[in-house]
Amino acid sequence: MIPLKRYLGLLWTYLKPQWLNVIVLTALVLSSIGLHLVNPQILRYFIDAAQAGEPAPTLMLAAGGFLSAAIVAQALAFTGTYIGETIAWTATNALRLDLTRHCLCLDMTFHKTHTPGELIERIDGDVNTLANFFSQLALHLLGNGLLALGILVLLFRENGFIGLVGAGYTLLTFATLRAVQTPVSRAWNHSRQAEADLYGFMGERLGGTEDIRANGAEPYVLRQLTQFMRAVSQTWLKAKVWQRLSANLGDTVYLFTQVTALATGAWLFLGGRITLGTVYLIVHYVTQLQAPLGNIQRQVDDLQRASASIARIEALFNTRPTLIEHAHAQLPAGPLAVMLENVNFHYGEWKMENQRISESTNDNSTPTIPNIPPPASRIPYPVSSSTTVLHNIAFSLKPGRVLGVLGRTGSGKTTLTRLLCRLYEPVTGTIRLDNTDLRDVSFSDLRRRVGLVTQDIQLFRGTARDNLTLFNPNIPDEAILDALRTLELWDWYQTLPAGLDTHLQSGGKSLSAGEAQLLAFARVFLKDPSLVILDEASSRLDPATEQRLERAIGRLLHNRTAIIIAHRLATVQRANEILILEAGHIVEYGDRLALVTDPTSRFAQLLQAGMVEVLA
Repeated sequence: MIPLKRYLGLLWTYLKPQWLNVIVLTALVLSSIGLHLVNPQILRYFIDAAQAGEPAPTLMLAAGGFLSAAIVAQALAFTGTYIGETIAWTATNALRLDLTRHCLCLDMTFHKTHTPGELIERIDGDVNTLANFFSQLALHLLGNGLLALGILVLLFRENGFIGLVGAGYTLLTFATLRAVQTPVSRAWNHSRQAEADLYGFMGERLGGTEDIRANGAEPYVLRQLTQFMRAVSQTWLKAKVWQRLSANLGDTVYLFTQVTALATGAWLFLGGRITLGTVYLIVHYVTQLQAPLGNIQRQVDDLQRASASIARIEALFNTRPTLIEHAHAQLPAGPLAVMLENVNFHYGEWKMENQRISESTNDNSTPTIPNIPPPASRIPYPVSSSTTVLHNIAFSLKPGRVLGVLGRTGSGKTTLTRLLCRLYEPVTGTIRLDNTDLRDVSFSDLRRRVGLVTQDIQLFRGTARDNLTLFNPNIPDEAILDALRTLELWDWYQTLPAGLDTHLQSGGKSLSAGEAQLLAFARVFLKDPSLVILDEASSRLDPATEQRLERAIGRLLHNRTAIIIAHRLATVQRANEILILEAGHIVEYGDRLALVTDPTSRFAQLLQAGMVEVLA
């Protein structure tokens, strides 16, 4: 079970902004407790008054008081439910925002090892489990505890033996809860992890539907899906069995307590020591005692579910990026020089230690829910899980020059561009832009000054304007339209029924491959970067579309430094310098024209052999 202070830390973080609603909800709960304690007293008075032959107006007054209290109690319950749900949605949405922001700040190494489906289950599924935790759980645990305590005090006031019966029932109920608390929490933790694995598998396979169908892999996928669903079913069933066992034990204890209360009340009444109204009061209070204790039991069940989700959320929050923003320097205006000095890099393996979450629930450390990065000295780099991808890469590119990077698949070309965008950090070595260490540049400045276009274009659900500006409202429509004319997207724009307000389908279904690539160029063009990186941006296009794209590339690269990864001759013809990678090593680097005229150079040999065939 997670220590209490970690629950309180989470509640304090996300309920503090809603302190007024929390105070109102607390007042409603306390008022409801008072009515639940007073109403049976009114009914006892009514029974005793009726038995004593009191006049009708007196009985009507008691009945009216009882009815009024019941109506007020219902109104308080309705209002409390509304406010509680408001608190829950506000708190969970804030938590979702923090988790999403945290995931977006994590390195690409993390995202390469965790599927979108798994992260969606973490950000949405686990947070949904906490809705009751934020809205009612903590407050209702306290409220039901106070109600149970009030009932016990009133039982002792009526009769000491009946009070002992109620106290014994309460102690046995809590002992039962304590006995099953740990296995129930562990079972729900395993169930949540199984669901995360299932969603991760489904998201990954649905994303690759075309390849799966084209290669006839449906039976294999369905067989694996069955295994994941079986794991979800087994872990969920185990968790429900433990939960049901807890409930059944509580019901058994209540049954014996109720029989004891009825027998004791009958014995005392027949002995003339209490009135019939008091018998009713005792039975009612003992019966009523089941409600707060049952509610506490259900809240504890929810708390056990919440503890598994909280542990998993904490594990995600505790996953820290290796890329630390220092922001000591600012890049100058104009085309940027690029310099790499003895850069080495390997991909690491990054894991959220799910298998140790159950151990973390017994950790007494302070909560780490607030998104505050630890000191850089405490952040380890992911352990290497493969051989080095780049070896001692060193070159220098002057401002305004164009570098063509060539190499076979897996030679490290794309990795090199990701390092220049600081999506990864070199293991050793330094990358400089205009003599400024990349690690000293703020992320916002770097992203603004470096533009990246890949062959896989991501379109988002939104308008054409949103997709062209990447949701930046500060770019005027005039600039967007000018970019569309410049990059030969005007014909496409004229087909849009609502102009820039036309909604595009996510995934690029409403654009051809060439149009999607030109749209990506327009994004970079509107950002006006100083360094443009094209990662095989025309590798999947037909020659006619590629010619159109080449004209757009010429306009995009005007007065900018550029690095082009390509395996087509037409694309690298505009390069001033050529760099050839092989197995992560630079095997050739130099002026393009000089390499063309040198028959012994690898670049000249590639041109003779045909670059498409050699490098594909």
